[in-house]
Amino acid sequence: MMMHFTLGAFDLSDLVAIGLILAVWWLTGYLVEHPPKSRASVSILMAEYRREWMRQFVTRQPRIFDASMIDSLRQGTAFFASASMIAIGGGVALIGNSAKLQGLAQDLTLETETVGIELKIILVIGFLANALLKFIWAHRLFGYCSIIMAAVPNDPEHELSFHRAEQAAEINITAAKSFNRGLRSIYFALSALAWLMGPYALMGATALTSLVLMRREFASQSRLVILAKAAK
Repeated sequence: MMMHFTLGAFDLSDLVAIGLILAVWWLTGYLVEHPPKSRASVSILMAEYRREWMRQFVTRQPRIFDASMIDSLRQGTAFFASASMIAIGGGVALIGNSAKLQGLAQDLTLETETVGIELKIILVIGFLANALLKFIWAHRLFGYCSIIMAAVPNDPEHELSFHRAEQAAEINITAAKSFNRGLRSIYFALSALAWLMGPYALMGATALTSLVLMRREFASQSRLVILAKAAK
């Protein structure tokens, strides 16, 4: 009975919209992390700067600036992890209060069943849960990075200095990749909210979100600044 009631809240356009947002979410992440060789994404370009950071770290004295930088990155991941957890709690609380859900449907002048709205909110929670897991892992990886940085010998001539700096750089890049995945999930969680207004609103929000992400990674002013070469 419940299964029949749940399926009755959706039609083919809803299923298409769900498939579209999941496919675009995956494809956007793939293109950002595996861009064409002719046009690197901002994330890939910044990975090279992270490697250069660790190379400069070996000879920098004192290393207070580097410690402050890695601490700032960890604070950023902790903030987004906390925000995602709070948002998930709010979504779960909303699902548990069917009266508020029914009121929400009436405010939006929707004819969707309460169970249908619950499932739409579950999609949002799914993206938020993925973001939370990515932020937690990024926070832990930045912690690993800080420990490896602390293990880099103070003597630049030491045989392990640049080797450990390279290790720290790769861990730093992996942490940043996980952090960026979490941010993309936040973007698509916001897109998923549009489903409350119908499947076509979800499709439109998905398209808009993907365009915003692609522009920021491949056609933004910040990308031009990152690529700019020093004047001779």
